[in-house]
Formats: sequence, structure tokens, C-alpha cells
Amino acid sequence: MTYELLTMDEITAAMQQLEGWVINTNGDQPALEKTYVFSGFNAAFGFMSRVALAAERANHHPEWQNVYNKVCIRWTTHASGGVTSLDLKLAQKSDAIARDSGQT
Repeated sequence: MTYELLTMDEITAAMQQLEGWVINTNGDQPALEKTYVFSGFNAAFGFMSRVALAAERANHHPEWQNVYNKVCIRWTTHASGGVTSLDLKLAQKSDAIARDSGQT
């Protein structure tokens, strides 16, 4: 399934609802990015596991990196060439999961 690419104006407007997220235009296409900090490695890994399950259900997977208690997550839709409504939805879902996972 392909999702419609959002315009920069639509992304900027949606960013008002996302705390701590940035639009990264470096790289091959625009993406939503955020770095989460947790109480320790177990909390960070638990967060990643829960996001992985949500991503699998949505058949849409993030680019991410984990170093000890930090997780940097990047949502973009490669098939559409940038940020779509699905990326926004999963960014919101990531925030909800982080709140329940010991985010500091």
C-alpha cells in the first residue's frame, strides 16, 4: 500500500502536535526524527520492542539507532519518497509508547 506524500506545509502543521520531533531533510528524502532518552538500556530496549510490534502491525518500519539508554528513531516512507500520514501516526504512537516505557 502506498501513502500520499505530505507537503512541507502539511508536515510543518502536523509538527505542532509532535513534541521534540524534527524534520530532517538531510539524506535521500525528508523524515521525522526524534531521540528518546530512557532510564537505562532495558527501558530503551523495551521501547524498541513495543515500537517494533506497532511497526509490524502497520507494515511500516523505522530507521533507528540505539546506544545504551538512547534511541534515535526516523520515520519516512521510502515508497512515497518522504513523509506520509502513516509516518505521523507512527511518530504519535512512538511518543505514547515512550511515555509508558520509562522515558526521562
